[in-house]
Amino acid sequence: MGMMNKMRENTGVVLWILVISFGGLWVLQDSGVFDTIGVNPLGKIIVVDGDPITVEEYQRQLDAQIEQYRQQTNDNIPPQVLDQAHEQVYSRLVDNKLREHEMDRLGIMVSKEEVTNLVLGDDPHPIIKLYFDDGQGGVDRALLQNFIDDPEATVQLLQIEEYLRVERRREKFDNLVAATVRVSDEDVEAAYHRNTTSASAEFFLLRYSDVPDDSVTLTDGDVRRFYNEHREDFKQERRYSLQLASLSKQPSQADTLALFRELESLRPNFAAAENDSLFLLRNASERPYTSAFFAAADLDAEIAHAVFEAPEAGKIVGPVLSGNEAHLIKITDTRPAEETNVRARHILIRAAQGNEAQLAQARQEIEALRERILNGEDFAELARQHSTDPVSAARGGDLGWFGPGGMVAPFEEAAFGATVGRVTNPVETQYGVHLIEVTQRAAVDVRLADYALGMQASTTTIQHAEERLQDLVYYADDNGDFLGEAQRQQIPLQDVEVEAEQQIVPGFGNSRSLTRFLETASVGDISEVIELNDVYIVATVTAIQPEGYRPQAEVEAEIRPRALLEKKRALQRTRMEQAYRAVGFDGLANALGITARTAANISFNSQVVPGLGRDPVFAGTVLGLDEGKDSGVVEGANGVFVAKVTRRTEPQPITDAERERLRTQLLNSQKSQLQTRWIASLRDNAEIDDLRATFQQ
Repeated sequence: MGMMNKMRENTGVVLWILVISFGGLWVLQDSGVFDTIGVNPLGKIIVVDGDPITVEEYQRQLDAQIEQYRQQTNDNIPPQVLDQAHEQVYSRLVDNKLREHEMDRLGIMVSKEEVTNLVLGDDPHPIIKLYFDDGQGGVDRALLQNFIDDPEATVQLLQIEEYLRVERRREKFDNLVAATVRVSDEDVEAAYHRNTTSASAEFFLLRYSDVPDDSVTLTDGDVRRFYNEHREDFKQERRYSLQLASLSKQPSQADTLALFRELESLRPNFAAAENDSLFLLRNASERPYTSAFFAAADLDAEIAHAVFEAPEAGKIVGPVLSGNEAHLIKITDTRPAEETNVRARHILIRAAQGNEAQLAQARQEIEALRERILNGEDFAELARQHSTDPVSAARGGDLGWFGPGGMVAPFEEAAFGATVGRVTNPVETQYGVHLIEVTQRAAVDVRLADYALGMQASTTTIQHAEERLQDLVYYADDNGDFLGEAQRQQIPLQDVEVEAEQQIVPGFGNSRSLTRFLETASVGDISEVIELNDVYIVATVTAIQPEGYRPQAEVEAEIRPRALLEKKRALQRTRMEQAYRAVGFDGLANALGITARTAANISFNSQVVPGLGRDPVFAGTVLGLDEGKDSGVVEGANGVFVAKVTRRTEPQPITDAERERLRTQLLNSQKSQLQTRWIASLRDNAEIDDLRATFQQ
């Protein structure tokens, strides 16, 4: 009985080992995967070359992936992550089925003796070691034999043996495929050379961007010729024009009010609680108790504003909404502040540092605004209208709380020396000229018990959003007027363009569900309600653009700057070639009136050149030259250049350890690439029917 309990205790660990190592095909009894031995399948959901994958098998793997997500995050899987999980399970099942077919074709089998050896051999499979660990890194052979002899364990033993058989078969097949990979000594030497060779160079550069636009004549013929030469750049997949109706799943005003009422109902108990840490724990606060003291600038802005309005020990503040949480806060203690904090607002008129004309204009504007404030006009309203600091202007000039070191010196000196409620004289900083008003000053630090609850939409709110969109689908299907019905129900619409197989919906994120809908959709079709992380959406197809080339008129705005750049490239290349032919590398400085640049320690792994940026062409050119040789004229990513290698660092002879490390690295990389290409080839030649759309997922 102890042995069976030990197995059950290990099942959770083993489940995820198998899910990760074997794509979730086989998990053990407690996971439920094998519960269906002898049970009729519910139906096929994928068919690979006539071989069905059942709904049950698909759902089991999906459930395992969902459970894995929950265990890793302690949260439910969001809709868009669930969408991705569906695709991962689909791909895994199809790939495994293709492997099975290929193994059948090649006659790869696993004998009973091989399975027995994986259980009882000198080096048992890791899963046997995990289940029957002797505590010293080995296998408890007596425990293993008792398990084999136990009639109650027969089903589990058969399942373990089947898992081992399938995994061993797959391992043999992978080894067969990988055996075709070869890494020669020359491959290793070349990789080592790429990784360790570096060079320094002197070069002359003519940037394309240095050619003024108005010095280049770009004709309609140039644009047309560029379009014809680069037509493949403007090839597009089938394109869908959609109208998307969306409703948020975010908490409503009613949800916020309900949460505030819940917090208010706890106020008396919170105030009376003698153990605040225990109160937060028992009432499932999102924020745990801490005994630390906080200055105003240490807290979320909304919390700091409420707490430091009148900080007194024992006072309950809130409810306060901050971010995605609502807070009820007890001020448990105060002490003299280590550093005074202030809350201030300002109006800024920007002026460039050192530009006296701009500064004079800014001083004049600030003085006029100060006069208006002193005459009774509202500081916040004037900040919204006139401040050139857009972030604070939107908040009426409010900068929140800050302590010493939080602002530039002249601003900080004025703010900490100001009287609360009085507007300072104009203050000049590197940003321009400011008016400052200190609205609060905190001379204490506080200790808080912060009872926080996350803002969540109620079931009613979420259901209401979904039902409104379901009504839209129903009535729009009935009357054929999606736009009119959305307007009647006051549901916002957004026009969106997506290509076939494009899973990212602009403005909404990933949605495989929408992609599947579009695979068979025609103009006028309306999707079902699709749940995303933060919204529900419904889409209707308003137009379908077939696969082909975008017309020149449509891409004219994109073509013109590219065609202009091409002409600049040609001009700079001609200029560099003429000078190089006439005077060679050493005469380019005088001939072109430019200064030689230097690039040090260029390697294949570090291709950023000071003054040039990232340019693989430059790096490849320099590393291909011998010391003292120049490149001739080369078109790089950002300009035309001629480079001469001034120093070349050749690698030290490769050590045996480094040789083996590189060989292993190259082998693993090539095996991975081969596996990917091989699976892709099998998919291309297979007949795969995806029937998921016929089932409610």
